[in-house]
Amino acid sequence: MRFTSILMTLLLVAAGAAAQQQLRIGNPAPEFTAQSLEGSVIDSKALEGKVVVMTFWSTRCAVCHSEIPKLNQLVERYRGKDVVFLALTMENNVRIEPYLQKNPFTFNIIPNSFGVLLKFADMDAGGRVNMGYPAHFLISRSGKIAHRTDGFDKASNLDAQIQRILASE
Repeated sequence: MRFTSILMTLLLVAAGAAAQQQLRIGNPAPEFTAQSLEGSVIDSKALEGKVVVMTFWSTRCAVCHSEIPKLNQLVERYRGKDVVFLALTMENNVRIEPYLQKNPFTFNIIPNSFGVLLKFADMDAGGRVNMGYPAHFLISRSGKIAHRTDGFDKASNLDAQIQRILASE
């Protein structure tokens, strides 16, 4: 009986530690495949060799809404360079298409991205998703997490981080 209690305690501690694991700078980015709003398939493995800017956002996020013009400026600044911009949302096409008509977002929009979000989000000890919106991840050309941030007014720092990554590789 005592052995069983010790074993159960160890399993719970291990499960809690695994749930709290976070993607750290320098770690390989999780692989994923997703379909864009336009219908093209995005395969993260095929993006190696490019800097990937990933933004997790929602139409209901006021901060996300205010950052879209700044993010669109980044797309223009890096047009023709080896930088790919992905905007992932858990919302479906029916929800985001009317929003995008009023609020153009020039990133490659990826709806229904809950599965990808689970790969990038931190988890608390209870296994619940812990990610602030908007959340930004920069993936280096070698496929590693180079920068991550979330919350209010982080888009302004992304330009400097993209330049840093492009200059270092």
